[in-house]
Amino acid sequence: MNRITHDGPLIIGGGLAGLSAALSAAPRPVLVISPAPLLQAASSAWAQGGVAAALSKDDAPALHLKDTEAAGAGLVDHHAAEVLTDEGRATVEWLASLGAPFDRDDAGGFAVSREAAHSMARVARVGGDGAGRAILSALVASVRAAEHVTVWEDARLRALMQDETGRVRGAVIEHPSGRIVEVLAPAVVLATGGAGGLYGATTTPTALKGEGMALAWRAGADILDPEFVQFHPTAIDVGLDPMPLATEALRGEGARLIDKDGEFLLGPAPDADLKARDIVARAVHAARAAGRGAFLDARTAVGEHFPQEFPAVFAACMKAGLDPRTTPIPVAAAAHYHMGGVAADPDGRTSLEGLYAVGECAATGVHGANRLASNSLLEAAAFGRRTGCEAAKAVLRDGLVTAGAIVEDLPAAAHAELRAAMSAEAGVIRDAAGLSRLVALIDRLEAAHGAPPALVAARLIAEAALARHESRGGHYRSDYPETAAQAEHTHVRHGALVSEAA
Repeated sequence: MNRITHDGPLIIGGGLAGLSAALSAAPRPVLVISPAPLLQAASSAWAQGGVAAALSKDDAPALHLKDTEAAGAGLVDHHAAEVLTDEGRATVEWLASLGAPFDRDDAGGFAVSREAAHSMARVARVGGDGAGRAILSALVASVRAAEHVTVWEDARLRALMQDETGRVRGAVIEHPSGRIVEVLAPAVVLATGGAGGLYGATTTPTALKGEGMALAWRAGADILDPEFVQFHPTAIDVGLDPMPLATEALRGEGARLIDKDGEFLLGPAPDADLKARDIVARAVHAARAAGRGAFLDARTAVGEHFPQEFPAVFAACMKAGLDPRTTPIPVAAAAHYHMGGVAADPDGRTSLEGLYAVGECAATGVHGANRLASNSLLEAAAFGRRTGCEAAKAVLRDGLVTAGAIVEDLPAAAHAELRAAMSAEAGVIRDAAGLSRLVALIDRLEAAHGAPPALVAARLIAEAALARHESRGGHYRSDYPETAAQAEHTHVRHGALVSEAA
């Protein structure tokens, strides 16, 4: 096995969080490991809504903070969320300085729209529904032009490397050539994305299977709140995998959720469909389970303006043979964002020295039990910048370093079985019987195939969901429908589940 030494941050992931960290680590040399060519298989490139920030004269970071904490259902870390919202405008301006073409108003300021659970319009968009790809494209161009950044595309994290104290000292990488390379580095930054690919119904790249979280747990890092998965209520249900997304901004513009008979799913009030995502997702799930169906009706709210205002959604619908200008869009709730992950602070520091985590694979506490719409791109960029600066301070150390074991991937048929079970048993509605069936399936698959990272990640989610005897945010237990008076986090430490008050 080849071993090389890299004297700077080793960043695993080529999405918005990873590339923001890479740019901000200058002038230290940075090596970025991307499992696919840049702009491919990154959830941030698929984001439609935009970046939430207090950008208008009527808004303020404190108001953004208040909405973030309200959506998070008692589990938002106040300090982390305050840092995030305070840095909102500066982050959007930084992205714009790199070339992100945000929509502008007549005065040249950032045009903003309203999304669910925001008390006012504060989401900076690009071309209606193209924010993620446009923003990430600007960062990719900057990274490719940056002399201090080297990118290995089509490379993959296989294990972490640690010294005798447990400090992370590098990572085992499967190089694009197929050979295995041990990369020693003073800091490893996990920016590996979420876990939507563990679910049969998902809006995210299916390659995202929580593997960064799993490998961090295996190395001994603390995992925070893995049971909290956000399900987007308006995934377009046209038989595609992954499912195209109908951005929340459509409802912000007045589109309504209806059943097959044209009845409102959440009532006739104008803002009924702009409740927090967990509430709307359960309404969509319930209507479909009852045979009523669920549809997003944008015929009046958007109508003939669809191609110009929401080109990505329009193209996805038309490709499926559905014209959203004249026909309501069939929708379903699908796995969309993982609020849980590797416990990390706003600077990316985890419980393991030398290991940092940022973006969706990290749980910084800013999302709590339910992510506020469009806070994810803000977190990826804002905390990515902070993490890059922090990781750049690390220095190489001497000592004996060993690599974690490489476990083969879950076979395709077994992974398909897992995905179906995750959607059925750890989805929008959960109960003890279903979660127990899921854990039993994971046990059986593990007995047959060992413990590949996808199975480890699924177990972290399932066992934490089984242990949380309440409903809160994105985690809804039909056998424990009430919310406990005391909000408690789930910490997974070296295999043990620990609940602690928020």
